[in-house]
This record gives sequence, structure tokens and C-alpha cells, in this order.
Amino acid sequence: MTEPTAAWTTRNAPTRRIEAAGARFAYRELGPAVGVPLVLLTHLGANLDGWDPCVLDGLAQERRVIAVDYRGVGDSSGTVRDTFEGMADDVVAFLRAFGLRRVDLFGLAVGGMVAQAVALKEPRLVDRLILAAAAPAGGSGLASVTGTTTTSVLRAVLTFNDPKALLFFTRTTGGKHAARQYLARLRERTTGRDKRVTPGVYRAQLAAIRRWGLQEPADLSSIAGPVLIVHGDSDRLVPAANATELARRLPDATVTVYPDSGHGVVFQNHRAFVDAAREFLQR
Repeated sequence: MTEPTAAWTTRNAPTRRIEAAGARFAYRELGPAVGVPLVLLTHLGANLDGWDPCVLDGLAQERRVIAVDYRGVGDSSGTVRDTFEGMADDVVAFLRAFGLRRVDLFGLAVGGMVAQAVALKEPRLVDRLILAAAAPAGGSGLASVTGTTTTSVLRAVLTFNDPKALLFFTRTTGGKHAARQYLARLRERTTGRDKRVTPGVYRAQLAAIRRWGLQEPADLSSIAGPVLIVHGDSDRLVPAANATELARRLPDATVTVYPDSGHGVVFQNHRAFVDAAREFLQR
């Protein structure tokens, strides 16, 4: 018997693994085992330690939250996927192996694209969706993500900054302050940390973003459940116009665009986001 997930936080939740689709997927669980589980799909180049403790712990106050590493990322085995459809297949297999028949999905950036693919493949599996800093297939600006990412990483190295500070946050006074606080929170977990993300993960996921951007727009009308769309008005990687385009294609969507916010919109606005997400997820 395992200890109750309600006792865990991002600082101490154990990393576990489950076999699915020929791989072992690493995951962490938090929160009370009540209600529809909320499954978290993370952003470009992130492992389980990339989740902001304020966001993860906040969402887990009232519900079971499950964060999972993609195939080939962190402590998950296998070769990393280079398409969102392949990543979605893995997520579905993971959920089936877990014995989950109905979930809510929160997809952040890359995770938001994967979440759309999951909902299209298995509409009966997904109840409610939260899509943050995400774009629909064929979305605007996605072809430039690789260039923007590479330039920002090089600039970060030359200026002794963390690339996440440049990629996820605005360069205003408020944005810089939020970036420092976020990076400090990511260091709160000191033991049992996930394996570092390899350069191969970035290459594969950037290829997946490019493919997604070059695809024909998908029919999202089969995603009938409520969708909360969250975006930053100054997102350099996935332009905010994609939030409006997503909402136009979805039958039941609500959009919130946060001012002075970049790609890390949920980290920069963690209090407001967690409050909004918890209200949205209430039955």
C-alpha cells in the first residue's frame, strides 16, 4: 500500500514508472484521490522537475494530479517522439495502463498540442481541457520556434542567463522579477530529481512543432467538452493570435490572455491561473 497522494508536494512526491506501449513512463502523483484526475502534459524540453511548484501544488489542493514524462524524456524510457500524434498515442497508452477511463487534461505549450491530439484520438477519454500557450495545427508563428529558441539559448549563454528566463518571460521589470522567482522555485526539490533533458529531446520536439505548424488545420469540433485557453499577450514562441484561432475552432472554449506575459504565462501568473483553473475544473 502506498501513502496517500494528499501528503505529497512537488518537493517530495516519488517518481514512479508504469509500463505502456513498450516503454516505461515516469510520473508523479499529488493531491487527494477524489474526482476526475487531472493529467499534466509539459512544455518543450521539460521533465517532471520543470513544473512550477506553485502551479502543481495549487492544482493538487482539491484533486488528484498526475504529471508524466513523455517517452524518452527524463526517467521515461524509449526513443523520444518527433510528432505530436505519436506523443498522443503514448499518453493514451499511459492512461489505459493506469486504468483511467475519464480524465481532464492540462497541456502547456507542447503539451497543449499533444492534448489536442489526445482529445481528437479519444474524445470519450477526455472531459475538460486546459490549453496554455498552445496553438492549433497550422497555427501562426510555429515555423519560427526553432530559430527563436536557438537565438534565445545562445543569448542566454553569452549573458549568463537561464534560457527559460528569456524564452518564457517578458523583459519588463515585472517579467524579470517573475522569472527570478520561478527559477528559484524550480530548485526547491533537492532529492529524487528527474534525469536531465538531452539535446536529442529538444531536436525531436522542435521537429514536432514544425510539423504541427505545417499541417492543415484540424477539425476540432469533436472536442465537445469545455476548454479553457490561456495565453500571454507577449508570447515570443507561440503568438497570442493562436489563442483566438483555437477558440474559433472549438465548440465550447473560453479564452484568457494575460498582459505583460510570455510563453511561461502560467508561471508568471501562477496565482491567478491556479484560481481560474480550479474554478474551471469544478463540477
